[in-house]
Amino acid sequence: MATLLTMPKLGLTMTEGTIGEWYKKEGDTVEVGDLLYQLETDKLTNDIEAKEAGVLRKILLQSGEEAECFASVGIIAASDEDISDLLSGNSGAEAPAVDMSADAKAAPAVEISAEAVSPGGRIISSPAAKKLARTKEIDITLIKGTGPNGRITLEDVEKYVPAAASASVKASPVAHKVAEELGVDVNQVPGSGRVMKADVLAFVHGDKDTVSDNERKPMSTMRKVISKRMTESWTTCPTVTYDISVDMTALTAIKDSFKDAGVKVSHTDLLVYVVANTLPEFPLLNCSIDGNDIIYHHYVNMGVAVAVSDGLVVPVIKHAHAKKVSQISSEFKILAQEAKDGRLTPDNMTGGTFTITNLGMLGIEAFSPIVNLPEVAILGVNAIIDTVISKNGTFVVRPLMKLSLSADHRAVDGAVAAQFLAALRKKMENPALLML
Repeated sequence: MATLLTMPKLGLTMTEGTIGEWYKKEGDTVEVGDLLYQLETDKLTNDIEAKEAGVLRKILLQSGEEAECFASVGIIAASDEDISDLLSGNSGAEAPAVDMSADAKAAPAVEISAEAVSPGGRIISSPAAKKLARTKEIDITLIKGTGPNGRITLEDVEKYVPAAASASVKASPVAHKVAEELGVDVNQVPGSGRVMKADVLAFVHGDKDTVSDNERKPMSTMRKVISKRMTESWTTCPTVTYDISVDMTALTAIKDSFKDAGVKVSHTDLLVYVVANTLPEFPLLNCSIDGNDIIYHHYVNMGVAVAVSDGLVVPVIKHAHAKKVSQISSEFKILAQEAKDGRLTPDNMTGGTFTITNLGMLGIEAFSPIVNLPEVAILGVNAIIDTVISKNGTFVVRPLMKLSLSADHRAVDGAVAAQFLAALRKKMENPALLML
């Protein structure tokens, strides 16, 4: 029996996804458990497996296209099975009905592929194609689709050249696109025969040999979400950053002791442990804001920022306050690797109450991290630098590390932030206090 593949919903907060790449092509045999395609969401990248066996008869959502959850992405069926009903019922996303008003009837006739119109009189197009058409102010009914059953794809919209423009001058689709982006009438661009992209750039900037082409790429799904959330935090949260320097002699000695015992831990592992055991004393640093309410968490779920190829993810170590250093270290190693492999689940990245972000290994000496809403604080970890200080009437060299705490002033006042940092430094410099 034919199966319509739909965009899965991976977690409560997922509303849409993007096809990264298809591992199968149309006509390929599919077995249960085979990898079908790569799915990119706002938080992770997942490989989607086949739940039915058969042949991948149609790909309805191409690589790079996005759609809402439960939208159709493909069809698996027997090689000789009739799938016309599934094809005709797949409209991808709601599109405006064809205008049949008196004014529209009086206008010149527009050639629309009969196959591209669904039985309800609506144009069949992908959500991404429809969105781009709106952005470029193109009447999507003028575009002839090249997808299944005449479906209009994102590439069709990108390559579309208005008839009025093409009638006056011969130009490549890229030249039309560049001219539009630069606000240039392509009809005014001189060219030997067909106007090309280089002709447009030369017309705008002068000698084409001196022009350095720019490369425009759309943001990845992850990058768009990071942009949205960081902007939301910056505009919503009145943030103050507080810095304090900590002598890392004692913690480094503990780290070396673990190593001697055959257990490899990092400074980040140790810091997660110390912070998780300090936060319960300062409930305002471990709370979240919901409207006009402050939610106090009686547990510490520690988020630790991990850099991946195209952005940043924050896997969460649940109930970190109740775990040993070795447990924290082992769990974080697994989470960090899964983050880099794109295998984190939504549960791995939700429920955080406090976040740590470490740029020290990159040599950063101070920065102002942005609060990860709805949390109210984030701790930036900087490089350990040998520094000359005065101690007991003499000068000594100590490994100092600056901590940068950014806190939401709606919940955390300066005095509370300062007291938290002071308590944190005291425990980091005297780890024996953690045993009390």
